[in-house]
Amino acid sequence: MQAKLAALGRIRESWVTARRFSWGAATSVLRASPMLPPGPLAIPQLPAPPRLVWRVPGSKSITNRALALAALAEGQSRLTGVLASDDTRHMRAALEALGVEIRETEGALFVSGGRARLRPAKQPLFVGNSGTTVRFLAALACLVDGETTLYGDEAMARRPIQVLVDGLRQLGVEVTCETGCPPLTVRGGKLPGGRLRMQGDRSSQYFSALLMAAGLAEGDVEIEIEGSLVSRPFVDITRRMIAEFGGVVDETATGYQVRKGHGYRARDYHVEPDATAASYPFALALGSQGSVEVPGLGTGALQGDYAFVDLLAQAGAHVEKHADRTIVRGTGTLRGIDVDMRDVSDTVMTLAALAPLLSGPTRIRNVANIRIKETDRLAATATELARLGQGVTTGDDWLAIEPRPLTPAMVRTYNDHRMAMSFGVLGAITGGISIEDPACVAKTYPTFFDDLAIAYSAAGAERPW
Repeated sequence: MQAKLAALGRIRESWVTARRFSWGAATSVLRASPMLPPGPLAIPQLPAPPRLVWRVPGSKSITNRALALAALAEGQSRLTGVLASDDTRHMRAALEALGVEIRETEGALFVSGGRARLRPAKQPLFVGNSGTTVRFLAALACLVDGETTLYGDEAMARRPIQVLVDGLRQLGVEVTCETGCPPLTVRGGKLPGGRLRMQGDRSSQYFSALLMAAGLAEGDVEIEIEGSLVSRPFVDITRRMIAEFGGVVDETATGYQVRKGHGYRARDYHVEPDATAASYPFALALGSQGSVEVPGLGTGALQGDYAFVDLLAQAGAHVEKHADRTIVRGTGTLRGIDVDMRDVSDTVMTLAALAPLLSGPTRIRNVANIRIKETDRLAATATELARLGQGVTTGDDWLAIEPRPLTPAMVRTYNDHRMAMSFGVLGAITGGISIEDPACVAKTYPTFFDDLAIAYSAAGAERPW
């Protein structure tokens, strides 16, 4: 009973600290980011098909992996192209609190890392609603002497992390997590080697977190995947980045193995543009019959979500892939598609928001994992499409949209950045749509509405905000 009361006390204290931190963090974000338009934000229809170059910011997924790996690498790493957003600021602030030195000079981040630098934070670490931050740091905290407590906002307190907690416990790590969701406390000092088994259909981030931390484990670490692994391309990103920082991850018949003794070396690392964020300008090109070029994202892209352009090609787009850029053009053809999006699930809402424009139904399958993202994305997307007059049916892991005439409405965003951006694109194509909370895009893409406004200029209109 005393242990339970103590745990509840820590959780209450964490929420008090969260509220204080959130106010300061919000102020910092507002100073550092472009002024976000207030909501609800009416999205006017583009007067003509836009033709433009859309410069997408750096990948959130790669930025947070690069920060974690640079923090574990011996020496000073130089990171360029990094994303500045709520999620990456939470990762940076937490690593600095754990003893990693990070400074910014001329647009680059210089990270002085290494195992010897890691020390317990003086207070619990606030991660906002950043899934990569809480999951990557839960594993990294095993390498920090003493206790590390991670907690977030109200939405984070509903995001599952039990699979990763159970995986760490199988290696002998002591973790307290009362609800199966943050907050959680890791009692670290070392990460023992050994074998563990984790459920694969919840989040690939659990596997990425363990693979990165296992580079400094006391012995070999073997991870067995139970069932099939969702969003496998994100684990492939992790493995490639681990190799670029000097580590080694072997693929086995049942999962992955990290052998003791390789460690990580500091290096210069450039973060490529965010492929998920690029799905929005690419979708705008198809839906508006315009043309959008995204520089810096091409055939050598690390990110699996780059494959979204192939789905747009199925729906009627003309896609040009180059080594250093990608161009998507509308062709006048807009057709519904039936697609398994398990490996590109972060782009589900981008395609779903285009579905009202397509001829024939669109069916999206095998995406149960998006129910445990920033919100239940299947339910949220279905609800808002129905609000816009579309015919929508859903199951546990699928969504089907029958296009109907669009009903003007305000789209609720559920504090989910991808709801705001996906339906913002639809609004620019059709008009008649308002976005409830445009400021929620600060989580991963603070300049999104500034960049969308450029499309209006490219189409011969004044910037709408």
